[in-house]
Amino acid sequence: MFSQSEAPNICLIRLSAIGDTCHALAVVRNLADNWPDARITWVIGKTEASLLGDISGVEFIIFDKSKGGEAYRDFRRVMKDKKFDVALCMHASMRANRLCRLIPAPVRLGFDFKRARDFQWLFTNKRIPAASYEHALDAMMGFARFIGAKPTPLRWDIPLSEAERGFGTKHCDQPTLVISPCSSQRNRNFRNWPADRFAEVAKYAQSNHGARIVLTGGNSDVERDYGRAISDQMGSAVSNLIGQTTLKQSLAVFAASDLLLCPDSGPAHMATAVGTPVVGLYATSNPLRTGPYISRQLIVNRYPDALQKFLGKTVDQVRWGQRVRSPKAMDLIQVADVVEKIDGVFGAN
Repeated sequence: MFSQSEAPNICLIRLSAIGDTCHALAVVRNLADNWPDARITWVIGKTEASLLGDISGVEFIIFDKSKGGEAYRDFRRVMKDKKFDVALCMHASMRANRLCRLIPAPVRLGFDFKRARDFQWLFTNKRIPAASYEHALDAMMGFARFIGAKPTPLRWDIPLSEAERGFGTKHCDQPTLVISPCSSQRNRNFRNWPADRFAEVAKYAQSNHGARIVLTGGNSDVERDYGRAISDQMGSAVSNLIGQTTLKQSLAVFAASDLLLCPDSGPAHMATAVGTPVVGLYATSNPLRTGPYISRQLIVNRYPDALQKFLGKTVDQVRWGQRVRSPKAMDLIQVADVVEKIDGVFGAN
């Protein structure tokens, strides 16, 4: 669509969530590497902007969904005097679809019909080619390929201040295992592994590898409960930062650590963005679609077992992205499964 000699004016939409915006950042970096003089505008959610909104060379337009209808009126006013060559509608939801329609661009590029959720195809006029069995990052990268961007080395380069980096090294001043124990989403607690198993793994990493244990997470009741449960079993041998860090500070902790242990959640992709290995715990979702992109060899994958036990189906019999929403699914992951992956990382250091 664009030649390498052009400098396109690009607007992209990816509002949320943290993991998906990390994927989108890889696309933004690829666009900038192809067209250094391109003008890139990113429509993003308020929370996600606190992590990514200070990236240089990108204009961020923050959509604050908490403002309701006023947020759309604000967006319309911002778009009034703008003009883009293309809008990359990388977020297929009704909220994002409505915004896409308001972007002044001759081309509004969306997903193919199968992946265009919430009738996205009604709000776009071009679609990326259909593809099957793609990781979420690769699916988003399809937008860059459609408009002519060539593959470049994968990078994220999220800015961190000196103070934020200092915060990370302060808490990771020796070989460190960071545990982000659960998804913060209320309706996604089926992704969470039992707290007592996290504690057992933490004790193993500490006694067998001399690892420092750091807990991270948001300020939800679920996450705080997990932090207390793990800390109660670990005693003073754990640094519990749950509910006490900004997203930037959490990223700095991941960057300074040796390994992150977590379920299917945003921190897996934040750690990936700073090059930290991730032991991902997957039973309720397919890690081939949503797992940590550069740590696939470290994934504990009990998704096929969960499909068979709770849905009576195989991976080939369900749609790509099918979730297992049983709170018992994560129990299929055993401590020994996780210990094996941890040994593989700390034993190699």
